[in-house]
Amino acid sequence: MAMRPVVRAVLRGALRDIRHVAAVPPGRARGEVARVYEQAQRDFGVLAPPLALHSAAPGPLAASWMLLRETLLVEGRVDRAVKETVATEISRANSCPYCVEIHQATLEALPRTGENAAAGAVERWIRAAAEGQDAGPAPFTADEAPEILGVALTFHYLNRMVGIFLEDSPLPPKTPAAARGTILRTVARTMRPVAGPPAAGASLDLLPDAPLPAGLEWSRPAPAVAGALARSSAAVADAARWVPGPVQELLAARLADWDGAPVGLATTWLDEALAALTPQHRPAARLALLTAFAAYRVTEADIAAAREQHPTDREIVELTSWSSLTTALHLTSRLANRLSAAGQR
Repeated sequence: MAMRPVVRAVLRGALRDIRHVAAVPPGRARGEVARVYEQAQRDFGVLAPPLALHSAAPGPLAASWMLLRETLLVEGRVDRAVKETVATEISRANSCPYCVEIHQATLEALPRTGENAAAGAVERWIRAAAEGQDAGPAPFTADEAPEILGVALTFHYLNRMVGIFLEDSPLPPKTPAAARGTILRTVARTMRPVAGPPAAGASLDLLPDAPLPAGLEWSRPAPAVAGALARSSAAVADAARWVPGPVQELLAARLADWDGAPVGLATTWLDEALAALTPQHRPAARLALLTAFAAYRVTEADIAAAREQHPTDREIVELTSWSSLTTALHLTSRLANRLSAAGQR
């Protein structure tokens, strides 16, 4: 199979693969959406579907781009191979095969450097921590933590949005198994800046300044990462201010003691959680809880039920974005607490 036509087909048809909501086409983007699209195409090389799926909601769109750019794409203290390792392992823990394929391929496409051993140590630590095991002292410093934990937070967020709005793979279903790795690595090589390495903090003017939320103090040694977390958190919370109070309270209560372990196939936990709500609030709460705890199990019926009270694409994106980021903040705070308990080198 010739690689070039398949790669072109993957990139050309990518936005059409978004389900449940319609992405704004690049030629029709205006205002904040156009600004994000322009930055993404300049600094990432492509308008990736995990970003474009947010385009009905400009605030979450800018937040998702800002998180991805400032934690993963900017060259800082941590080698890109280490960051891609974190992205891959968090995606694996969250059962997000789409993100695993993309970021494993990106990792394989990177030049081999002396950082491979460091990536392996971080991979083992992240995997153990994600599985609730004693990970021991972190194999990175407090100055490196903002980028590593920032990537973890970003992918706890993106994995949930991707699980809802994209299929399990970026490749066409009939792609031969023997060709998948080569095609994915070729696609990964197209995702590179067109004008040199992205400068730290250049995306921050997409969203207003905001205070850093409690629990994210670990990000302060990297001002651009801290700024991205603060502004993104505020933007997503502001976009979701319409979410009913009982829905917000239910998600907070269910997250309070959750350690990230899979909830399993049974839906007893979900039925019990929703029972206390009025019928009016149950569809939005169901979508929010599934987004947080098992995003890959969201169905067209779940989306349709939520649309009865919240009919627009913008509301669907705002609701799921809020639930995804709330969950990502919770899980990353637990990861940071493990650093404090185990110590860092």
